[in-house]
Amino acid sequence: MFSRIAWKYDLVNDVMSFGLHRRWKRQTVEMAVPGGTARRVLDLCCGSGDLCFLAEDRGAASVVGVDFTLPMLAVARSRARRDQRRSLFVQADALALPFADESFDALTISYGLRNIADLDAALREMRRVLAPGGRAVVLDFGKPDNALAGGAYRAFLHAMMPAVGWLFHGDAETYRYIPASLERFPAQRGVERMMRAAGFANVRYENRLLGTMGINVGEAAAPGSA
Repeated sequence: MFSRIAWKYDLVNDVMSFGLHRRWKRQTVEMAVPGGTARRVLDLCCGSGDLCFLAEDRGAASVVGVDFTLPMLAVARSRARRDQRRSLFVQADALALPFADESFDALTISYGLRNIADLDAALREMRRVLAPGGRAVVLDFGKPDNALAGGAYRAFLHAMMPAVGWLFHGDAETYRYIPASLERFPAQRGVERMMRAAGFANVRYENRLLGTMGINVGEAAAPGSA
């Protein structure tokens, strides 16, 4: 499915989020790379490369984007060539990253964790490649605490997704997976628990847009920390 939608992915994201995804992605990178201190950054499920390019803008010396889908990587590489970016894009499985332990100072993943087959294994792999003192930040769909907001949000997704699929791909089924995947996804509170279990420290989350989006943060404990 991601292979089929790759070249319209950014446009559709703008439409579905009314452009807000760009703000949330920028905030995700700002949290992962505070003050441009992280030199080596990994973006998992990098898609068209948005977070990689934002990490470059934050001063990262080395940025690697990983995705499982070759057409998405083709879009990211095309954007990098066009805009003379330095990010390196690699096809790899988030459950078996081809990197040594403690290879990165910061790690981001936006709208990708929800689509990985084994969340626990993915988080353990993320923790493995994160250097001491490094930070991982996860942006994804959330589940509001407020029942009214949650109901309105689910109704919006069930109405909006088929319409967007039909409008951009001639197939109402294309984006129906989003509300279905969100039903299974533990969202911000569940991801917080899972990050702790995977060995992350200082784990927390922040809500965006009444909790319809969540940003989870976890760190690799620095040497000598409690």
